[in-house]
Amino acid sequence: MEMQELQARRNAISKQVGLAKRSGAADTAQLEQEAADLRAKIDELEKYAKVLSAGIHAHLAALPNILDPDVPDGPDETANKVLKQTGAPRDLGFEPKQHFELGEALGMMDFETASKMAGSRFTILRGGLARLERALGQLMLDIHTTEHGYTEHTVPYLVNDATMFGTNQLPKFAEDSFRTTDGRWLIATSEIPLTNTVAGEIVAEAKLPLRLTALSDCFRSEAGAAGRDTRGMLRQHQFRKVELVSITHPDHSVAEQERMTGCAERILELLELPYRRVLLSSGDTGFGAARTFDLEVWLPGQQMWREISSCSNTRDFQARRMNARFRNAEGKVGGFVHTLNGSGVAVGRAVIAVMENHQQADGSIRVPQGLVPWMGGVEFIRKA
Repeated sequence: MEMQELQARRNAISKQVGLAKRSGAADTAQLEQEAADLRAKIDELEKYAKVLSAGIHAHLAALPNILDPDVPDGPDETANKVLKQTGAPRDLGFEPKQHFELGEALGMMDFETASKMAGSRFTILRGGLARLERALGQLMLDIHTTEHGYTEHTVPYLVNDATMFGTNQLPKFAEDSFRTTDGRWLIATSEIPLTNTVAGEIVAEAKLPLRLTALSDCFRSEAGAAGRDTRGMLRQHQFRKVELVSITHPDHSVAEQERMTGCAERILELLELPYRRVLLSSGDTGFGAARTFDLEVWLPGQQMWREISSCSNTRDFQARRMNARFRNAEGKVGGFVHTLNGSGVAVGRAVIAVMENHQQADGSIRVPQGLVPWMGGVEFIRKA
């Protein structure tokens, strides 16, 4: 208001000075000085307004998404709600080992050499386990593209600030990401570039939903995970994941989340893994999500259920940050699209789950029948 009043006064003075000079009236120096003073005040207010606007933007950017009404209220994972379970933990008939024990005994999982080269939370896979990781990624891509209608992408692993902001990685998760010396970021998931393919776009409603997938390496600093899962390859700085992303009409995102989660469940069923679907509580739901389903797989070696996929509906939270909208059949801009993302699934964790659930008494690993074609017919992974 003050700036508008000052600008109005400055404009009025400019007119007075112009009229006075055209009519040959008396000296206008006093008016011109007042105009100069007003310009200085306006410049000062404009600078303050920019600082104020930046502060407001920073506060708004730090606010999480609004949760759906059916999200259970609770402080953390203890309040999560198990919606269903498929399969049951099997009695293997012997004391099950953890994946890193199996992998090291096979001579195909090397943490020591990786640590020498890169530090902790890195792994080298060799031979049959390296092939298992590759086969799992290919299985997931082939199933999602041929059965589930997703379009395969290859994406940049390095992105800029705007792309990170669009999928709510910034400013909230800056410390969990790796930044390069030229100011770009290594992606923590291919959700980031896949979702941002519609940033700043107005998508024709007839083209929705867009279903995108990619197999990528992912990079996370795990700054908030100090001391957690330090053994093995459950929590790594570098890992592979098949990501599923959907861009939908706002009316269809709830159904799309159910569909996406079912696509991830199909992979776990092919791998003959016991799993359960969990609705995350308010305290466990991620910053950008309105609602999240976690798929947890049973790990016999740990005797625990562990997350292998998260499928989230962010509604229009990311779309607003990206300015991604849709145009209806009448040619009018109908509003913001809804975006969803999910793991379809985490490849490294699938390696772990297959190893632990299909381990044999002699230390070999049985390849699930649904994966054998992608393993070139190999049915067991044995020590060379």
